[in-house]
Amino acid sequence: MSALDPRDVDLTRDPDLRKDLDATVRARTELGEEYDSALADSFLEQVGRRIDDVVDRRVRRHLAEEQMAAARGSRRPKPADSWAERYGFALITLVLAIPLSSIAAALAGPAGLVVAWLGIVGVNVVQAVRLNPELFAGRHTGRERSAEDD
Repeated sequence: MSALDPRDVDLTRDPDLRKDLDATVRARTELGEEYDSALADSFLEQVGRRIDDVVDRRVRRHLAEEQMAAARGSRRPKPADSWAERYGFALITLVLAIPLSSIAAALAGPAGLVVAWLGIVGVNVVQAVRLNPELFAGRHTGRERSAEDD
């Protein structure tokens, strides 16, 4: 946003601002030096308004571009940054798997043990996909690829 945008007003080449400056200089020669500060304040106020307009236009454009990018879905979720975010959940579920396995095996036998471990694996898969949405995107089996190639 620091570079000049051709769609913004170039204050050095703004014809209206140039006319205002010329009018201020003519008014100074007609009114005399006692009005210098009032004329300068008036002109600087006009320049300030023009700068504010340019900044407002740039900010609105930037916000609109961000909203469009978000609407298109080009913003990706923040990847997990720390070791704890990546592996902490898996470690906690594995620690909890010990008592869950023993309770499931005691109450329902081998079928309960299988159900408990399917739940543990399922929860970890969901967490992995949540942290890395592209994990399973674009993966094809060999049969699907050979069918696509035909």
